[in-house]
Amino acid sequence: MSQFRPKFITFDCYGTLINFQMADAARDHYSAQLSEAQMAQFVSNFSAYRLDEVLGDWKPYAEVVHNAVERTCKRNGIAFDPAVARDIYERVPTWGPHADVPEGLAKVAKEIPLVILSNAMDAQIPSNVEKLGAPFHAVFTAEQAQSYKPRMKGFEYMFDQLNATPDDILHVSSSFRYDLMTAHDLGIKNKVWVNRGHEPANPYYGYTEIKDISGLAGVVGL
Repeated sequence: MSQFRPKFITFDCYGTLINFQMADAARDHYSAQLSEAQMAQFVSNFSAYRLDEVLGDWKPYAEVVHNAVERTCKRNGIAFDPAVARDIYERVPTWGPHADVPEGLAKVAKEIPLVILSNAMDAQIPSNVEKLGAPFHAVFTAEQAQSYKPRMKGFEYMFDQLNATPDDILHVSSSFRYDLMTAHDLGIKNKVWVNRGHEPANPYYGYTEIKDISGLAGVVGL
């Protein structure tokens, strides 16, 4: 994959570019009620339930978060308050990028169009994208595609909108479960894994590993 120059570089947004702070939000609300070990279990369950919630038919992301918080509370013996779920959901547009992102994106944005495919609502993501510090050719959301990653429909929607094929893009993500496994199954050969410590390496899926977005320019020969 070295020196591949794609027509588009496509990105996962939250976690890969934006500092995803769902765990921090959960801790803000529940750490006073739980021990450190219990809080770690709560955060792990919350992550798992969010993934489970996006695997079915599309629903607004507020419902994804609400249901995931409710199920996590039930599993951990905590009283559920819908206002807490709403607060966590409403924090999403306030989040900013990882420190490495603006400069790393700027190095490639002048040469290759950048695209986002995100598990977001249309109303959520503009303020996050504005904080990234680079121009984007297009931003596609789960709301537009009526489907969340890791389902294939969002990727297919993106291909149609870009008039592109899997061979035209380089897809960048910090997650195998949400992005890179599906990208592999769809025949996207050129993939970059940003190792932010979310998941262990999985070489079967065929990618170039970088530690942060500063390494992306070198992948595409810039």
